[in-house]
Amino acid sequence: MKNDRNKKPTVASLYAGIGGICRAFERAGATMIWANEFDPHAQQTYSFNFKHKLLPGDISDYEKRIDYLLSEKATPDECLQKPDILTSGFPCQAFSIAGNRLGFDDLRGLHFFRTMSFLKKLQPQAYLFENVKNLQTHNKGDTIETIKKTIHQAGYSYVIKTLNTMDYADIPQNRERVFIIGFKDESHFNNPEQCKMASLKQTKRTEAFLEGFPRPVKLKRSVRDLLEDNVDSSYYYEKFSCHAQLKEFVTKRETVYQWRRVYARENKNNVCPTLTANMGTGGHNVPLVLDKKGIRKLTPRECARFQGFKDHELIFPKNLAASHLYKQIGNSVTVPVVEKIAAGILKAIS
Repeated sequence: MKNDRNKKPTVASLYAGIGGICRAFERAGATMIWANEFDPHAQQTYSFNFKHKLLPGDISDYEKRIDYLLSEKATPDECLQKPDILTSGFPCQAFSIAGNRLGFDDLRGLHFFRTMSFLKKLQPQAYLFENVKNLQTHNKGDTIETIKKTIHQAGYSYVIKTLNTMDYADIPQNRERVFIIGFKDESHFNNPEQCKMASLKQTKRTEAFLEGFPRPVKLKRSVRDLLEDNVDSSYYYEKFSCHAQLKEFVTKRETVYQWRRVYARENKNNVCPTLTANMGTGGHNVPLVLDKKGIRKLTPRECARFQGFKDHELIFPKNLAASHLYKQIGNSVTVPVVEKIAAGILKAIS
């Protein structure tokens, strides 16, 4: 990237969801130029909150046409600008402990390689990938080794970090996620296969990024700080047959419980357990709290707050069912955590 202080670094985002990573980079000072998202409901929410180009649909369709989309032959509506930074939150279900963990044997696991196709074609100065913590141990470590090798072969450095929301964002959610970061033409960084060449090349951006990597912060905010004051009666459980059972488990107002169909699990750290994509489906992983009116589930707005979205940064389309909103938020990222990583990337490439 040219050293132009007046030019904001540009970002393109694959598997953007509702834009958690995009919002984080905007907060850090970058400019979003385009994004891709497959889910039509997430597309609605994304378009409601961002004005730049959104590529709807299957990323493989764009992968097949990438050369055309980057060429002068593409129409103004079709053409894609090459970004300074490429981000990707490629589907995690193939690697998640909550799923079948089939990895690259699951079609969703192959989206990593689709991401790499874009990385090779776009040649950004840096990238950021996000996924579940289990990615590091999946298939006895073979999956992450394949990812590392593929990234090195593309000419990029490879840095991997696991960060917990409650440790890095002052947000009371126990959410561990893996972040993979790297910089162009620095593939010899921490690469044993190229260690003999390491002394002949520089890895200044990768080193600068690591030197300024975010440090843990003390958790000061509590669960109560993120809850809404007046919640609609539809969120309360008095009308359900499980209410008598819930009263045995849900007894504290300082934490978030998780309804597991037959019992409620208390989070001993007095924080919110990991918000999941299926928390709005009715019976599994539903986050519950006890307030002055009774036992209820978290509202979509509260879940968004536990992901670090400011209320004005995420406006919900009125025509979307709450189940879709819960899924979108559970699939998203904690914005302040990514914001800190984004700030480090921007500083390193500038």
